[in-house]
Amino acid sequence: MEYKSPVYHVIAVPIDRVKPNTYNPNTVAPPEMRLLYESIKADGYTMPIVCYYNQAAENYIIVDGFHRYRIMLEHPDIYEREKGMLPVSVINKPIDQRMASTIRHNRARGSHDVDLMSNIVKELHELGRSDAWISKHLGMDRDEILRLKQITGLAALFKDVKFGKAWRPADVAEEAE
Repeated sequence: MEYKSPVYHVIAVPIDRVKPNTYNPNTVAPPEMRLLYESIKADGYTMPIVCYYNQAAENYIIVDGFHRYRIMLEHPDIYEREKGMLPVSVINKPIDQRMASTIRHNRARGSHDVDLMSNIVKELHELGRSDAWISKHLGMDRDEILRLKQITGLAALFKDVKFGKAWRPADVAEEAE
């Protein structure tokens, strides 16, 4: 029999039949949760929640996607839009394999390359996007945007920035008077 990945059999499951697992060590900071909400609000659910079907309890136990699940629980607008249904991809594995899958999913996400992120900020700026737009849509605070702009070293990125007067050491200030 030919193997077919679970993602080819995504099903819609009522959120009340989906339960978190008890072993996920992953946490997401509030700024990234806000960004996840914005992502699901703007793009919808683009990745299913990976679950194991527990026949005895007739529910689905999350292997990966707990934070996407939380977004629907915590945001009535998402719940209503999706009619309380989550996209679920089911894997049928014993608990040890599900635990390993959870960790693999978490660790496989990787991290962002600073140089590539600074180039993205540069390109968005060149396309006319404001720091506020970049902050909202990429989930960055002003300091992070500033640091990424500094990496590219382009003066054009700072042309609209108002700078305050710099301080001067006391002896230089006295000499100037």
